[in-house]
Amino acid sequence: MNAPLLLDSCAAIYLADNEWMKPQAVEAIDQAFDRKQAVYLSPITAWEVGLLARKGRFKSSLAPKRWLDRLLSFREIKLCALTADLLLESSFLPGDVHGDPADRIIAATAREYGYTVVTRDRALLDYASAGHLRALEC
Repeated sequence: MNAPLLLDSCAAIYLADNEWMKPQAVEAIDQAFDRKQAVYLSPITAWEVGLLARKGRFKSSLAPKRWLDRLLSFREIKLCALTADLLLESSFLPGDVHGDPADRIIAATAREYGYTVVTRDRALLDYASAGHLRALEC
């Protein structure tokens, strides 16, 4: 996998909690770590995790802040830029992507920076299948 990776919220949760992911996703993340290449996390993921926790739907053994700290303790995991331009761009994505704001921002981020999204989200995987971004199922 040549393009830098961008972890969708589900992939970030699985990685921080050492949960099962598909072998090709684990291999891509391991290769990036071995090469000391950045694996990116969008700040929107912290927002999404906070919302999940507030609703009692955050599936982690850790509190949200501790979870984020653990994830960011990996040297290779870096927060990507979340600019006003990127947020605007998320409103004008080509093709058919659902209205979830976090997924739209993840898609816009991947498109802007050339990242491959690591995700289980069916809508993002379908959006990738339609040719609008690169994705790797986890």
